[in-house]
Amino acid sequence: MPRVRKGAARHQAKKRVLKAVKGHRGSAGRLYRLAKEAGVRAAVNARIDRKRRKRDFRGLWITRLSAACRQRGIRYSQFISGCKKAKIALNRKMLSEIAIDDPKAFDAIVEAANAAAKS
Repeated sequence: MPRVRKGAARHQAKKRVLKAVKGHRGSAGRLYRLAKEAGVRAAVNARIDRKRRKRDFRGLWITRLSAACRQRGIRYSQFISGCKKAKIALNRKMLSEIAIDDPKAFDAIVEAANAAAKS
């Protein structure tokens, strides 16, 4: 039985790795061994940043809500507490969208939350 060398398969594998890291700076985008390591690191960071994106957006929504609440004379924490007591089941994303797009509706929500917080 003749000895089999992985010529074509190995070449395809290297091409696949180098194509995946296309655009990386320096040797990480050209040399196979460094490209493999760069690809692994990139995948790890991509996963971490997918999680971080969710955190960042929640912070953005809270900042928007806090500013909208301050304009209406109520603190963010009081507003959220009032929303829970008034059984307003809107998440922070929806509340921030309402605050931006429909200020009158947000005023009504703030009034309901304020009344529930005081009682």
